[in-house]
Amino acid sequence: MRQQKRQSDFQVRNKKCNFCKEKVVAIDYKDVATISKYLNRWNKIQPGSRSGVCAKHQRWLTVAIKRARFLALMPYTVK
Repeated sequence: MRQQKRQSDFQVRNKKCNFCKEKVVAIDYKDVATISKYLNRWNKIQPGSRSGVCAKHQRWLTVAIKRARFLALMPYTVK
């Protein structure tokens, strides 16, 4: 028989928002190196739960990525 997993068997990992730690006022779309950390290998935007970014900065990050893509600073898809 399979053992049932209890809630205490899982370790909860709190991720702190990197932008909150550094007290970032705005996320710049021209800073491609910083923005590209929050994309997966298919150039999709990672969700906040995966990347550890808070909701406010996730919205700012999404807008910055979309602006960088529109201005051809970043690719939309993998080549």
